[in-house]
Amino acid sequence: MSVARQGGPGRTDSPEEGAAGPSGLLDLLGVAAVLVQADGRIDMWSPQAEELFGYARGEAVGQYAAPLLLHPEHRDEAIMLFAGVMETGQGWAGAFPVRHKDGSTRMVEFRNMRLTDSRGDHYALGLATDRSTLRRVERGLALSTRLVTQAPVGLSVLDTDLRFVVVNPALASMHGIPEDDHVGRSFREILPDASFLSVEAAMRRVLATGVPLVDEQVVGRTAATPDADHAWMMSVYRLEDHHGHVLGVADVVVDVTDRYREARKADRAQQRLRLMAKGSARIGTTLDVERTARELADVLVPDLADMVAVDLLDSVLQTGRTDVGEGPALFRALAVKTAYPTDATQALIPPGHLTAYHADHPAAHCIRTRKPLLITHLDAGGLARVAADSHAARLLAQAGVHTDMAVPLIAREHVIGVMGLARARNPHPFDEDDLALACELASCAALSIDNAVLHQHIRSAAETLQRSLLPKPSRHHPGLEVAARYLPAEAFSEVGGDWYDVIPLDGDRTALTVGDVMGSGIPAATTMGRLRTATSTLADLGLPPARILTHLDKITRGLDPYFATCLYAVYDPHHAQLHLACAGHLPPVLVRPGRGPELINLSTGIPLGVGGVPFEATTLDLEPGDQLILYTDGLVETRHDPIDRRLDGLLRLLSPPSSSTEETCDRLLQHLRHPAAHDDVALLIARVHPLTAARGPEPVRPTQA
Repeated sequence: MSVARQGGPGRTDSPEEGAAGPSGLLDLLGVAAVLVQADGRIDMWSPQAEELFGYARGEAVGQYAAPLLLHPEHRDEAIMLFAGVMETGQGWAGAFPVRHKDGSTRMVEFRNMRLTDSRGDHYALGLATDRSTLRRVERGLALSTRLVTQAPVGLSVLDTDLRFVVVNPALASMHGIPEDDHVGRSFREILPDASFLSVEAAMRRVLATGVPLVDEQVVGRTAATPDADHAWMMSVYRLEDHHGHVLGVADVVVDVTDRYREARKADRAQQRLRLMAKGSARIGTTLDVERTARELADVLVPDLADMVAVDLLDSVLQTGRTDVGEGPALFRALAVKTAYPTDATQALIPPGHLTAYHADHPAAHCIRTRKPLLITHLDAGGLARVAADSHAARLLAQAGVHTDMAVPLIAREHVIGVMGLARARNPHPFDEDDLALACELASCAALSIDNAVLHQHIRSAAETLQRSLLPKPSRHHPGLEVAARYLPAEAFSEVGGDWYDVIPLDGDRTALTVGDVMGSGIPAATTMGRLRTATSTLADLGLPPARILTHLDKITRGLDPYFATCLYAVYDPHHAQLHLACAGHLPPVLVRPGRGPELINLSTGIPLGVGGVPFEATTLDLEPGDQLILYTDGLVETRHDPIDRRLDGLLRLLSPPSSSTEETCDRLLQHLRHPAAHDDVALLIARVHPLTAARGPEPVRPTQA
C-alpha cells in the first residue's frame, strides 16, 4: 500500500498549511491518560480514563492506583512492573486485567513510561485503551492493508482535488504506471484518454453530493494497453472522517475486459444474425437487377459499413456470360449507398456508369482470384489502391475512410460482380467476422441478382418475340379509323400473351380482335402467335364470329394446358353493322356521340380451350362517330380494386369522347395503367366513318405507348 511521503506533492498536512482538524482514529480508540506519582498514587486522571475505568476524577486522584484498579491477585505483579519502570526508565507495554468501578473485569492495553519533571522527580504515565476495541481496529487495519496490497481489484483514494493519495498494485498495473508515480498526480494526468472524462465528472458529483457511483462501465485505453480497448466496472464513494469532514473519494475498479469482449462478441453474433435475417427478407424481393443491388446496399448501410458500392460485370448484363475477354474487366455500377452525406460519394462510380478498374484495384483482385480482400488499415498507398483515380483517393482521405473490403458476387460458381465496403466515421476497422458476414450477404444477393439478370434476358427475348408477332395494321380501313397499343408488364414481370389484330376482309369488311393467353413468358407469347395466325387464317375463310371462336377453341385445346380469352368482331361498312362474339373476355365499350359510354351486353362465353359450350354472336348497328374500345384485362384489373370500380373508371374516362382515337388510347393508358402493373395490355380502338370518307392504307403509329 502506497501513501504520500513527507514533503511530497501529495502531502496535505505539512506545517506550512497551518492547523488542521483532528483525526478520528484516537477518538475511536478512546485513549486514556493516567499520571501516577512515584509512591503509586494517582496524580492526574483524563476524561477518557473516567470512561474507560468508570471512576470520576474526584474518585481517582489521590488514590493508590493498584488497590483502585486491580484485583488482589494481580496487584503484586503490577507493583513489580511499576517499580521496574520507575527504577530503570524503560517503558512497559502489554495487556492487563483491570477492575471496573461496576465490578466487572476488562482487558486493557497499556503503554507505561517514566516522566521526569523540572525538579528531577519521577512520574509514571500510563496510556490505556480497551483491548477489544484495539483488536477490532487492528483487524480492520490488517484486513484493509491485505486487501489493498493483494486484492486483484483496483483500489485508490483521491483527495478533494482528485489527486491520488493511495493506489494499490492492482490498479497501478491496470494503469501501467508505478504506484509511487501516482501519488500527488491528478486523475486526468494518469488517465488522459477522453473516455475517462465522464468518470472524472462523476467523481466530482460524488464529492459534492455524497451519492456513490456504483458499477459504472468504462471502456478506454491506458498506458498499460495504449493500442487496445479495455473495460472496467468502476464504483466511487465519498470518504468522510469521524467528524463528517470530506476527505476525498475511494475508487474501486474491477477489470471486466474479458466479459466485455465476450459480450461484444455475442452482440456482434446477434447483429450478424439480425443482418442475415434482414438480408433474407429484403434482398431479392423483385426480379429487377438494379433494385436487388439497392436492396443489398440498404441492408449493409449503416449496420455494417458507412458506404457501399455494388458493381456488376457489364458482360453479364449484356450477354449473361462472365467472359470479360481481353483487357481489364468492364463494370457497370448498380448501387451506391452512404450512411450520411459525404463528399466521398463523388469518389464512387455513379449507378448506371461503366468503368474499368486498374489492375491493383480490389475489384480486379476479386475477379482474378474469386476471393474477397480485407484491408484493415488504409494509408495513402492503400487509398490509392482502392480508389478509381487520384482525385477519388483524395476525396476518400478527406472523408476519413480508414478500412475497406471487396467481396466478389459469386452465383452458380461464376463471379458476376463485386461489392465494395468502407468505413469512415465508424472507428473500428473491418475484421474477419465482418468479412465473413459480408460474404454471406453477398452470396445471397449474388444469386438474386443472377436470377434477375437471367429473367431480364428471358423477358427481353419474350418481349421481342411478342412484338414480332403483333401486327402493324393500317390506321384507316373502309369505314373505320383504327388505333392500337401494346404495353408489356413492369420490368420484373414476364410478358404475357395479350394480342390484338386488325384483319382486312372481302367486301370492305374489317375483323377486329383482342385476346389474352393465360400465362406468361416465351411459351405464352408463342401460343399467342399461333392463335393469332389461326385467327387470321380463319378470318380469310369468311366465317362468322361464333364459328371463328369455335374453331379457335378446338385449336387451343390442342395446345393444352393453355387457355385464352378472345373477343372477335367483324364490321361491315356497307350495312353499318358490327357482328361480334366473346370467349370469356371482358366486354367492349361502345361510345356514341351525345350518349354516355356503355359496356356492350354480350354473352360472355367460356375461355378458349375449355370446350363443350357453343359461342353466341351479337349484332350492333353503328353510325358515323361511334367508337368501339376493345382491351385486355391488364388495362382494368388490379390486385386491390374491384373490377366493377375499374370498369366504371374506364367509362368515365371515355366521357366525353375524344375526336382522336390516338388521343383516346393515350388517355386510357395514362390514367388506368399503373407503372408497376403486373400484366401486359392490348388496346384497340375503332371509330366509325362514312364509307365514302375512307382513305387508303396509312401506317398506324408505333404500338409501344
